[in-house]
Amino acid sequence: MFRLLLPLIVVLLGAAQALGFETRARAAWVYDMTTDTVLLAKDADVPLPPASMSKLMTINMLFEALRDGRISLEDRFSVSSRAKAMGGSTMFLNETDRPTVEELIKGIIVLSGNDACVVVAEGLAGTEENFARQMNERARALGLSNSTFANASGWPHPNQKMSMHDLGRLAVHLIRDFPEYYGYFSLTEFPFDGRAPQNRFNRNPLLKLGIGADGLKTGHTQESGYGLVGSAVQNGRRIVFAITGLSSERERAEEAERIVNWAFRDFVQKTVAEKGTRMAEAEVWLGAERRVGLVLERDLTLLLPSLARDNLKAEIVYESPVEAPIAEGQKLAEMHIELPGIPTVTIPLVAETAVAKGGVASRLRTALGILGGRLMTELSGLWS
Repeated sequence: MFRLLLPLIVVLLGAAQALGFETRARAAWVYDMTTDTVLLAKDADVPLPPASMSKLMTINMLFEALRDGRISLEDRFSVSSRAKAMGGSTMFLNETDRPTVEELIKGIIVLSGNDACVVVAEGLAGTEENFARQMNERARALGLSNSTFANASGWPHPNQKMSMHDLGRLAVHLIRDFPEYYGYFSLTEFPFDGRAPQNRFNRNPLLKLGIGADGLKTGHTQESGYGLVGSAVQNGRRIVFAITGLSSERERAEEAERIVNWAFRDFVQKTVAEKGTRMAEAEVWLGAERRVGLVLERDLTLLLPSLARDNLKAEIVYESPVEAPIAEGQKLAEMHIELPGIPTVTIPLVAETAVAKGGVASRLRTALGILGGRLMTELSGLWS
């Protein structure tokens, strides 16, 4: 493994030194979608009780069924006695109701209806137990490696766990893959049939603050504390975050707003280098060329802390020498950039040009180079 330390172009930009951000949350994950940058990770991969935030997985299953054409927004689902008996926050459904899929979406997102979740689970999978198995299978397929589901609603259960990282990744998936349905998350009110006037408002405290927030889901149980999976957009930048373990609704609201303000105000987005910029060269083993350029696969756009000035550190890592043949655009290396105050950013580097396998002359040159190197090593040992 070859490692090359670089002063990088960052000396030219004069990057910034961010002040460390301390969150009161038990666990947290903050992510800038626009630049693919993790801004904060605190116990982010620890599986914890997710409370109603796990309803995002139920919503995902519903959105996927809509996308696949298995159901439509106008389809109606029946309500079982089991669904009606659900406690906690509900839509106050009863067995005579036949809510539409769209009403159930709003009921889950805005009202956090536990009864609506059971209706969806039974409507899509026959039973909530079957639905939970399907949730677990889908979670594995989506790469949510620290999540397990026992029910559709987030009702407390030893096997109902999600990490903040998984919740954040699930939110990113919902935003990217279902733009036609994502608008439901920004609804502030859903007075379903006038049945629950005290429960018609969205619990997301960020939606009315005018800070670009447009989702996604709150959660609370005695075991989990108060949590929130949120997202906001400002000036073309979107952030996503997941927090849990706050002590009250007020603390959750304050911490969520503080995270949004920090993520947007303490970082500036800059394109440091364009796609195709050569960052280094790598030696080639048995190739028609002795070296190949390592270039950026895409524009290098970074979030740079905006307070004080300092140099960034970069390290290029690859297996050396690189064996021919090499295809143009083939990934050969990674550049690890240390940004003050946030986790290391990893950027792929690819081959600038194709390098064919060398002929007899290049193989002989390589062999002589190896023998010469060994000879110099032996001679230096004799002289030392």
